[in-house]
Amino acid sequence: MSELTFKNFELSRSFFLKHLGELDKETAEVQPEGFNNNILWHVGHVLTTAEYFMFGYPEKSNHLPLNYIDLFNRGTSPADWKGEVPSLSELTAQLKDQMARIKEIPEDRLQEKLEKQFFDFKTFGELVNFAVFHETYHLGQMHAMKKVIEKSKVQQG
Repeated sequence: MSELTFKNFELSRSFFLKHLGELDKETAEVQPEGFNNNILWHVGHVLTTAEYFMFGYPEKSNHLPLNYIDLFNRGTSPADWKGEVPSLSELTAQLKDQMARIKEIPEDRLQEKLEKQFFDFKTFGELVNFAVFHETYHLGQMHAMKKVIEKSKVQQG
């Protein structure tokens, strides 16, 4: 495992943020037919999951509000949201802040054994690689959703 792992994370996050820069608030909040969530949920989910993988959220990290678990955890949905939901711009700022904190993680941490095994991953570096996969998977979902939403807008005239 090398610094390439963090460079891959930085690359995937830069593409993720570029995609967000091309979104408007209204599109992000539409839940297209056939999808369980909206783009805003995916953004919050990626942020929350990366915080969990990289910093041990919520037990070891207080950089995100605790209610993000109820809003963006696996199995949650915008249909169940209660209370205040962060905006797309707020989540984007938190993603940028998170990337800056990730850049500060020492490279030698990649070899560190995980306290408890996650899937078949035994080291922090393997978990970082999974985080890259996870982020790009959700970026693909968001890209597909955006296309469906835009096509629907055109058809509705």
